[in-house]
Amino acid sequence: MDYAPFPLIDLSGTPHERGRQHGQAAADRIKRGIGMYAESLVKSGVDWKELERRAQEMVPVVDAFDPTYVEEMKGIAEGSGQPFAGIMLMNARTEMVSAARKQQAARHFPDGCTAAFALPEATADGILLHGQNWDWRAECAETGVVLRIRREDGPDILTFTEAGGLARSGLNSAGIGLTANALECDRDYARGQGVPLPFIRRKVLEATHLALAVRTIFQTHRLGSNHMAISHGVRGGGGEAFGFECAPDEAFWVAADRGLYVHANHWISESARAKVKDTGLAETPDSIYRDKRVRDQLSPKRGKLTLEDFRQAFFDDYATPYSVCRPPRPNNRGALVATSAMVLMRPGEGHLEACPMPALNRRFTTYSLTPDGVAQKQAAE
Repeated sequence: MDYAPFPLIDLSGTPHERGRQHGQAAADRIKRGIGMYAESLVKSGVDWKELERRAQEMVPVVDAFDPTYVEEMKGIAEGSGQPFAGIMLMNARTEMVSAARKQQAARHFPDGCTAAFALPEATADGILLHGQNWDWRAECAETGVVLRIRREDGPDILTFTEAGGLARSGLNSAGIGLTANALECDRDYARGQGVPLPFIRRKVLEATHLALAVRTIFQTHRLGSNHMAISHGVRGGGGEAFGFECAPDEAFWVAADRGLYVHANHWISESARAKVKDTGLAETPDSIYRDKRVRDQLSPKRGKLTLEDFRQAFFDDYATPYSVCRPPRPNNRGALVATSAMVLMRPGEGHLEACPMPALNRRFTTYSLTPDGVAQKQAAE
């Protein structure tokens, strides 16, 4: 089966203007995404009126983190013709139901993902590589978009996300790369307020330096757990990358093993496993071998790894449908889940490839972003 490529949407101007452009260009996909999640919430006892109330409660939290994000979401609502509460739902779905469901909120929207990066010393040409399979609702293969965001106050951004979302995975013109995986622990959704994860991801992708991206991870309180792999690729070769296992109130960093790093959906750092209880493996037990399968395929190629090696490792179908690359199947709550997208990046070069529903479709589309400094050099020449 052939799936249409994720559409590329160019955004520029003020946050509100960028949002309006986003909403206009992806109106149908945004409407479909809102309908999908709203239907799930109604089945769980959260009607639209309650959804609107929770969306408004979330506004001060997001506004305190970065008020431009609220303006951008208002623009998306305006451009798409959808209510603001629906756009907030696309960016904070889990957090918006956490008040009533607490830890059940995370399990109401369990996603998977298998991510990897290779440092320059492990690659064939000294260029840092970064990629991920995103395991989620199968419908998202048809609601995803790639945003190319032109900014006047920081690096430009190229991000794959659900239509209506501010960011999921991607890279920026400073060479910062990002992927994110779900984690769960016994501290999730237990107290206070926290910044929804998509806004944290967006802030990471706005960073001009790796240190500033890492600071965002350690300074920001979350409601639920998450893993983020953050890389910094240098054009022409070089760079660094680390994984961050994040509980709501604490983050644990993990370094690559001889230049290679793989992470699925269970806690792996010794310090984290000594302090938190992993509550996610009951939902995604295949996580324990998904990361091993990818690692075992990439490890023998250290020193000569390419994006093609990442591609083939992420296509692994051992134990399908509970595999690294998952075909659509119903989960235990009746939702159809799958590997909705494969994303492969060379962050230092502004190179991103994405494939919707890779278990059924092998068609990749390449998206690009000019690294900082290159445009000025080309203009001078």
